[in-house]
Amino acid sequence: MFSQAVMQFSNIFAQRFEAISLEQLNASAAMLERLDNKYILPSETLIAAAEQLSEAFDVLDIGGIRAFGYDTCYFDDPLAQSYHDHHQGRRKRCKVRVRKYRDAGLCFVEVKLKDKRGVTIKRRLPYDAGLFRVLDARAMAHVDAAHRDIYAEAFQADLRPVIEMSYRRMTLVAKAGGERMTVDGGIGFRADGLWCPVAPDVFIVETKSARGNGLADKVLRGLHAHPTPGCSKYCVGMAALRKVKRINQFLPALRRLGLMAGPVGSGASRAGGVQFAAE
Repeated sequence: MFSQAVMQFSNIFAQRFEAISLEQLNASAAMLERLDNKYILPSETLIAAAEQLSEAFDVLDIGGIRAFGYDTCYFDDPLAQSYHDHHQGRRKRCKVRVRKYRDAGLCFVEVKLKDKRGVTIKRRLPYDAGLFRVLDARAMAHVDAAHRDIYAEAFQADLRPVIEMSYRRMTLVAKAGGERMTVDGGIGFRADGLWCPVAPDVFIVETKSARGNGLADKVLRGLHAHPTPGCSKYCVGMAALRKVKRINQFLPALRRLGLMAGPVGSGASRAGGVQFAAE
């Protein structure tokens, strides 16, 4: 289960916003094409930003829940090509995952790609949660179709599950304009019987807007908060779990997340972090 500290913060933060339903969120635009900025922020910065943000944003609320559990399994090839494409800053890159939205009872195969403008494109396929760590023929056809559509060539990597991640997410939705902001806490990564939890008072915040300079970015800049380079959760997780050797691009994020010490055994505890949900 997620740490009590994360849940307490989520309640304090999320209750400052008016609610928006999932139906209203979907009607306002899915934001599957956007420019992203990612920040690593302590809880006190988020609390300081809440008053201004609440004037322009609502919070997703489903059945009275405002902080939702996510479980994600990431896939890569034996050479970790997806990781290294990101590490080297290649514009042409593809990330594949299966994600369970536990409180909503949903599961998707998700493909994230970058187009020529640097815009993030996300394609989702409803999926059987029982196949969380598997990509079947239908899933691979979805990955290939997305890759062909954006890059005009077949997807050829031999994918296999490499790491898993869990966290809780609050989603803020702009009252006008379709902008999004997500706040992820209680983050933890695991692979091969090892896991890396992030400190409970540290959050990854992602702003999502058409031009990459939205209302949320302006509020955070006003508090002297700036985007953290190399803040891909997949890549940070791979680096923290020592699944790869080249981690230079992600050192700032690893330091700010308190993950430089590396993984611990599955039965150990560090920083009051995440306990992963059993399948």
